[in-house]
Amino acid sequence: MAVQEPNKTMAALDHHIDMKLEVVVIPVSDVDRAKSFYTGLGWRLDADVSGKDGFRVVQVTPPGSPCSVIFGSNVTSAAPGSAQGLHLIVSDIEMAHEALASRGAEMSGVFHDAGGVFHHMATDQRLPGPHPSRSSYDSFASFSDPDGNGWLFQEVTTRLPGRIDAKGAAFTSESDLAEALQRAAAAHGEHEKRQGGKHDNDWPRWYAQYLVKEQSGQTLPT
Repeated sequence: MAVQEPNKTMAALDHHIDMKLEVVVIPVSDVDRAKSFYTGLGWRLDADVSGKDGFRVVQVTPPGSPCSVIFGSNVTSAAPGSAQGLHLIVSDIEMAHEALASRGAEMSGVFHDAGGVFHHMATDQRLPGPHPSRSSYDSFASFSDPDGNGWLFQEVTTRLPGRIDAKGAAFTSESDLAEALQRAAAAHGEHEKRQGGKHDNDWPRWYAQYLVKEQSGQTLPT
């Protein structure tokens, strides 16, 4: 079998090209029903465009997400309901679970995996409740749209190293930033206690350092 050697020049160029996941296409059998379901969850309706021969494209975006979701008529040959394992990252799994349940989504209970590494397929090895240590990446909840396309919430509060550019931090919603600031405030309170209760005049710099290091998975300041 012949193996094509990568072009070194192109490989070097690829290293500097951002490749951002922009859209996920999911297969549905009833476009209006799917549109009602997703907008009912509070997802933003970006577009609903029709073309010739029944062609139709609907785009929605989950709150705070840089990636959108498209469904419609004649946009995919995949079987309705066949999209599985679509992950939505949240900073508080129980709050997110409650929010979607209140909007009519049929949610699973919050769960963690018996193996402690990601989660198994379907409902295999699910244990009830969030992970006992509430460690980042380890708590989940699932739901499906009317066609059976499967979604999961995954709680992430601290990113593993390399997942976020260490040169900066980005927050996709006001609530995410507020929760990060609350964690920073609690940690800074402990920092001041260790300093004998003395007020830290340089607290803005400490907060900034904490927020960036938390997102980039680096050791947090103490």
